[in-house]
Amino acid sequence: MTYASPVFAHARPDILYDLQIVQNKFCRRAADAPWYVKNSTLHRDIELPTISKFMRDASERLFDIASNHPNPLLVEAVSYEPPPPYHFCRRPRSVLIDPPDELTIEVEKLIELNKMVTD
Repeated sequence: MTYASPVFAHARPDILYDLQIVQNKFCRRAADAPWYVKNSTLHRDIELPTISKFMRDASERLFDIASNHPNPLLVEAVSYEPPPPYHFCRRPRSVLIDPPDELTIEVEKLIELNKMVTD
């Protein structure tokens, strides 16, 4: 997944949704969870980020590392302004400004709720 994240940044949202479905099925089988357990609960309990959250985190790490690299060509390649949101061409850095999907929002809410209960 880590190596393919820049490629997935160019993918259509419905393709990413299909990848999320596959990840949800793997989580459900690995946890031996019944059909009525919500996907957000599975991700919270397994502590596994959603596909979009994982890609955003991987992209942030990549751009942080590349911006501090000693090679000036690499620094110049990552220091560009993303195109406007209505632009048809998606670039890898666009994943950083995309809004999170519904499942990611729900998982993050559950994680915050668990932190508040345990504190």
